[in-house]
Amino acid sequence: MNEMREKRTPDERRLAEAIRGVQIAAADRGDVVIDMKEADLARIEILAEDLKPVFADVPADDPQWDFAISRGVQPRLWIDATAHVMMARDRRTYRFVRDTRLGRIVLAESPQVKPVSEAVTTYIAERIVERQRLMEGERVSLRPEPSIDPGNAIARPAEITAAAAPRTAGLTVFLITIVCLAIGATIGASGMLAHLWSIIKPTY
Repeated sequence: MNEMREKRTPDERRLAEAIRGVQIAAADRGDVVIDMKEADLARIEILAEDLKPVFADVPADDPQWDFAISRGVQPRLWIDATAHVMMARDRRTYRFVRDTRLGRIVLAESPQVKPVSEAVTTYIAERIVERQRLMEGERVSLRPEPSIDPGNAIARPAEITAAAAPRTAGLTVFLITIVCLAIGATIGASGMLAHLWSIIKPTY
C-alpha cells in the first residue's frame, strides 16, 4: 500500500499537499460562511481522497467493506458496517470510531489527516488478516448428522458393509457346517454299505 504512494514524483506530492491545504482552508472558511455540514463533508472527502490507494488495494472479492461516504446530518466515511470516521464537536478533529456490543470505542482521533489515515489502513489490514485466518482454519460442522430410519432410509455404503459383515460370517459358518455333515454322512454310509456287502457277499 505504501509503495503506491512512494511512486508519486516530488512535484506530484507537493501539488497534492497544496491542494489538500487549499481544501482545508476552504473548509475552515466554510465553518463560518456556509453550512457546517458542508464543512464536515469537505473534510471527510479529503480523508477519503487520501485513503483511495488503500481502498484500491483491498481484494475486490472481500465483501466486508463499505468504503462509502454518507451525506446525512453528520457526514461519515464508512469503512465497514461497524467502523467509520466522522468529525468531532469542534468540526476540525477527525474521529475514527467502531461500534461494538459494549458500546462505541474511539480507534483514532486527530486534527490531521495522516494519523487517522494510517489508523484506518492498520484497521483494514488487521481485518483482512483476521478473515484470512478464519478462511484457512479447520472448519467444524455444527449441523447435526441426519438420523437413519431403518425402515425407510437408504444406508450409506460403509454402514451397509458394516451391517452385512456379521450376517455374511454367520452364513459362511452355516454352509461349512452343512458341507462337513454331508461329507461325514456320505463317508459313514459308504462304510456301512461296505460292511454289509462283506457279510452278505455271495459265495460261488
